[in-house]
Amino acid sequence: MSNPLLSAVRHWQWRHPYVAVQRVLGILLMMFSVTMLTPVPVALLSHEPVHRFVDAFAVTIITGLLIWLPVRRQRADLRLRDGFLIVCSFWVVLGMFGCVPFLVGDSFGLSWTDAVFESMSGLTTTGSTVLSGLDAMPRGLLYYRQQLQWLGGMGIVVLAVAILPMLGVGGMQLYRAEMPGPVKDNKLTPRITETAKALWFIYLGLTLLCGLAYWLAGMSVFDAIGHAFSTVAIGGFSTHDASIAWFNNPLIEALAVAFMVLSACNFALHFAAWRSTSLMVYLRDPEAVGMVLILALVSVIAIVTLWLAGTYASFDTTVLKAVFQVVSTGTTTGFSSAPFSLWPSFLPVLLIFISFIGGCAASTAGGMKVIRVLLLVKQGQREVARLIHPAAEYPVKLGHRAVSGHVVEAVWGFFSIYVALFAMMLLLLMAFGLDQVTAFSAVAACLNNLGPGLGEVAENFASVPDPAKWVLVFAMLLGRLEIFTLLVLFTPAFWRR
Repeated sequence: MSNPLLSAVRHWQWRHPYVAVQRVLGILLMMFSVTMLTPVPVALLSHEPVHRFVDAFAVTIITGLLIWLPVRRQRADLRLRDGFLIVCSFWVVLGMFGCVPFLVGDSFGLSWTDAVFESMSGLTTTGSTVLSGLDAMPRGLLYYRQQLQWLGGMGIVVLAVAILPMLGVGGMQLYRAEMPGPVKDNKLTPRITETAKALWFIYLGLTLLCGLAYWLAGMSVFDAIGHAFSTVAIGGFSTHDASIAWFNNPLIEALAVAFMVLSACNFALHFAAWRSTSLMVYLRDPEAVGMVLILALVSVIAIVTLWLAGTYASFDTTVLKAVFQVVSTGTTTGFSSAPFSLWPSFLPVLLIFISFIGGCAASTAGGMKVIRVLLLVKQGQREVARLIHPAAEYPVKLGHRAVSGHVVEAVWGFFSIYVALFAMMLLLLMAFGLDQVTAFSAVAACLNNLGPGLGEVAENFASVPDPAKWVLVFAMLLGRLEIFTLLVLFTPAFWRR
């Protein structure tokens, strides 16, 4: 006789619409657990205890197994709805389990809220922190913190797209939900698996080049690896409280500028440039050109303002500090070579504003993305032209290509939701007791995945009340998943069969 309970479980597994989601989520969580062991050699070489990472690995892999085992034999194609659900739930679960090493053993006085905040900030490449005293922190934990950003930079889910087909799970739905930018159907290669592999080879190659350059410029091997992780991920975490300023090395700052710009470019451009062995690919891309022009214009404004104010003694130092901070903020990296929150006049607010633009689509940068801002500007120009010539047809173009009305409408929808959510979270933070400047910059820093802010959050977010931190964690997720990927879960239509 069959067991009625077992039959009921099997019936639920067969009929339940989210069995495929549960199976993939368990697999992804087990994959993530393995990354918690990579800091162990670093800790051993530094003569530090390793139990925090071993315990975190055990907790994570056991949970993943418990999620996966009941549905391990189920095979089902992933729907688009499943892709959104997997990506969103995985990032939430990832942040929760990623905080375990911050809590085990010497937790540095971190509460669970602070640990989740730090973990989510790393994985979403935001770079906001509640920690201080990094110079005295165990190296194993510092490495883990930098690694969180590197894994989150391109997206663990995109990496999984290259592996999951071997486990019998398709990946196009995951890719479309995970990749940033308004146009998600363009693939580098005909097969999605090859696309994911190409992205990760480019990502890994940039990381190796960046780390080697930092080491040759004077960083230790440990610092070079850690800062290469956060530079290419556009993350901004550092192994020192003073960030890049700790090294006091103009060459390191110049290299950081170069790699921040490269990492903020569309990774499809790097792939095309490598395949064609031509740099003209970058010059022909309106988004990359637009990003560089915006950074150059704001850099000139910053240089002139700082020089006239006499902030730095020499013109060379003025140029270096201005360009570095503009690029770091404009690409939403969040490194610091100078206390820009103390800069004169309007500069601190201007830098926060350009973080709303961010980097290019399909890059590791945050913000709304340059391509969306370009489309908003061109749409505005078209509306002005229509006032003069109402009967004329003015297609919105990027370069020499016309952009479909569907994409333009999606950009306007994204912008309106972005502004509305920003205003709501700003008001919430003010209701929790933060002043206007602190609340404004804190929401901007987290929603744009930037990191540092102004006012009380210029150095870290430790003083922010716990309820406000959870609002900011939600802002980080919104920014990392580009608003709609997360908000779609809150619509009734999403859950209807």
